[in-house]
Amino acid sequence: MSAPLAPYPLVAFVVVSNPDVARAFYRDKLGLKLIEEQLPFALVFDVHGVTLRVSMAFGPVSPARHTVLGWHVPDIAQAVRDLNAAGIEVQRYEGMQQDELGIWTTPTGSKVAWFRDPDGNVLSVSQS
Repeated sequence: MSAPLAPYPLVAFVVVSNPDVARAFYRDKLGLKLIEEQLPFALVFDVHGVTLRVSMAFGPVSPARHTVLGWHVPDIAQAVRDLNAAGIEVQRYEGMQQDELGIWTTPTGSKVAWFRDPDGNVLSVSQS
């Protein structure tokens, strides 16, 4: 059986409405490395070897109701504190047992916290 895409690097996408606001969030607040501005189409970031294209919507953004991007972190509590220090609030969801930092522990023991970009896209940090 052929594996037509297995040998190639993944490119991730997220759609936003304003390049200036997106640049300030993804580069300045999250600290991602901006490698190219392909305006008016996209901002391109390198995230540890993965290309992230922050694409511009030509109209209103309709963010997904689920997580679209996530990062594995070694210490989720520290990651959440760092996000808070950057002015980014962790989302709290009714019915989920989240701790004082907003971290949810899954039934298998993994930990997850969610936050949103300025367009409402749901992002996450997780620790296994």
